[in-house]
Amino acid sequence: MESAWRKVRKALGLRLGVHASAAGGGINVRRAPSGAGGCRRDAAVAVAAAAAAGESGPSMPVGALRPSKSGRRSSSSHSSKGKCAICFASMRSGHGQALFTAECSHMFHFQCISSNVKHGNYVCPVCRAKWKEIPYRSLSSTSPHGRVGSEHNRSPQQDPHLPLHRQVSNRRREVRRLHTSEPADYNDDEPLQHIEAFENLNSGSNKTAEISSYPESQAVSQSSCLDGFDILIHVKAPTSSSNDVTGSLVNESSMRSSRRVPIDLVTVLDVSGSMAGTKLALLKQAMGFVIQHLRPSDRLSVIAFSSTARRLFPLQRMSHHGRQQALQAISSLGAGGGTNIADALKKAVKVIEDRNYKNSVCSIILLSDGQDTFNISSNFQGTSAGRRSLVPPSILNELHMVPLHTFGFGADHDSDTLHSISEASGGTFSFIEDEGVMQDAFAQCIGGLLSVAVQEMRLSMECVDPGVQLCSIKCGSYPSKVARDGRNGSVDIAHLYADEEKDILLSVTIPKSCEQTSLLRVACAYKDSVTNETIKIQGDEVKIKRPTSTVSVPVSIEVDRERNRIRAANSMESAWAAAERGALSEAVTILEDCRRALSESVASQNGDRLCMALDAELREMQERMANRQLYEASGRAYMLSGLSSHSWQRATARGDSTDSTTLVHSYQTPSMVQMLEHSQNFSSLPQGRRPQVQGR
Repeated sequence: MESAWRKVRKALGLRLGVHASAAGGGINVRRAPSGAGGCRRDAAVAVAAAAAAGESGPSMPVGALRPSKSGRRSSSSHSSKGKCAICFASMRSGHGQALFTAECSHMFHFQCISSNVKHGNYVCPVCRAKWKEIPYRSLSSTSPHGRVGSEHNRSPQQDPHLPLHRQVSNRRREVRRLHTSEPADYNDDEPLQHIEAFENLNSGSNKTAEISSYPESQAVSQSSCLDGFDILIHVKAPTSSSNDVTGSLVNESSMRSSRRVPIDLVTVLDVSGSMAGTKLALLKQAMGFVIQHLRPSDRLSVIAFSSTARRLFPLQRMSHHGRQQALQAISSLGAGGGTNIADALKKAVKVIEDRNYKNSVCSIILLSDGQDTFNISSNFQGTSAGRRSLVPPSILNELHMVPLHTFGFGADHDSDTLHSISEASGGTFSFIEDEGVMQDAFAQCIGGLLSVAVQEMRLSMECVDPGVQLCSIKCGSYPSKVARDGRNGSVDIAHLYADEEKDILLSVTIPKSCEQTSLLRVACAYKDSVTNETIKIQGDEVKIKRPTSTVSVPVSIEVDRERNRIRAANSMESAWAAAERGALSEAVTILEDCRRALSESVASQNGDRLCMALDAELREMQERMANRQLYEASGRAYMLSGLSSHSWQRATARGDSTDSTTLVHSYQTPSMVQMLEHSQNFSSLPQGRRPQVQGR
């Protein structure tokens, strides 16, 4: 029986450094560890470059391919001879395997290369040369007894003309087959895993969301009448157990004991011409990581797009068989053509709309390194609403919104469009500046999606004292309402990841009063994502004392911290608007004024870490606005990913790092951090703890 190691190498078709354990057939994607030879992301780029170049030696120096800030790369890799560049197994004549030598002189196992061609690849996996003659495997290639027929199945060495067809005559037929293979309706999704597998999950848990309230001060004098008194409402989702998200799954017993709801995930991948080479290899590696961390109860579908979009496979469970199919489909991807984001999103949404079965958690991930060359002109100066038109309206329903998380890759992607798409759908926009951190960016996002603990959450607030009125709700991009009479309001938070926290800042009017004043009652209702139970939580009533004389009462650190966060987010938005007008110096001044105000705040003077993080983020944005060229290359995308993060209070990848030890990333949840550790330290896990690929 073929080893798990060889199966994955054949499936992925690129050098991921996969490890197969001796006991149990477990499989691990191993990434080169950091060391004196270079940093971790350099190693990731080196491994992917080796895959793109056909490197098949047993090891490769970490510094073999290192991206510099100028964008130039140096490579010391060379193609090893005697090994197939697809499966990396030895190629020797007379060992019972047919060999194929292409017109570019590179040699492969005939079975490996014919499988590649079957999936639509007509270029050499090593040198990317376009072939005029391609290997073709006849459907009647095997006899009833499994032996190769003497007449129809001779090796290329025996009859070099037999396995070849002219590409000119065959290309049209192959392209037609690829396009007609997709059904009119995408209702061919695989049924969900049997409900009995989750019976232990339905027992519920004592863990619930938490609500806390913080008035800006604990006392207001009896004679004072205030129009803008702030109250912070803090919401925290239930915690998750350590094995809910991390680890690739699994066995059925661990699945039953875990409290993680299954997900329907659609990934939309840019395979246009600009993704050729290292970028595509890294994308395949990142998708391999995602696939390995999905469970048999999770379902995945992949849309690949360039000038047109096509669905690689239906929404199917990530069982052992499903994973193998997914890995093979990802391995078959080749780069070429333009960028048609709108067509890709239509098909992704169609997968969601047409499905017969539904996991309760659903999301779409879109990655692109370019601009939509079919629906948005290069000199487009329209509004965000115009860019949002790329998103099919069916997923923008506030009651059943499907979050669409976008990833902009490199210096040439359209960050405005990707940010607008994510903002319209309730998703986040991440900026991947460094090629080597693509997998980390995916891991952080997946860590959140695989830990959804709360759905359909609505936070409501009601004024208690007759003289108290609700003036405003500051909650970023979350939909909110204030009643006309100002007596109540609400915020629709929708879903929360496990341990995720949200801060809502309310502003109320306070009347004169001779006694303690009750300001607000706060409550929330949500659906537990695992049990589907509706949970209702009543928060404590917010009250303040009313002393007869004016007293010096310290400002709440919690309220001041949230004011600083909102001030910084507003300054970022103003600076971005100024930069888009061409006023970079004005944008830098706006950010500098905000940094000064933050440094003078009560929270900052008390050493608040969030203030330090905000200052570091604002300083980074100023540096990326040093000149127009730098702003166009990375400043705009960095700012928009920051705005996305603050508007949803959710972690995004920004620049070249997702490192939780840096102060810039303030919204990471424990599940995200754990998934990042899996991505970053995969090769250092002890043998017994490495995720095992099992399941039906």
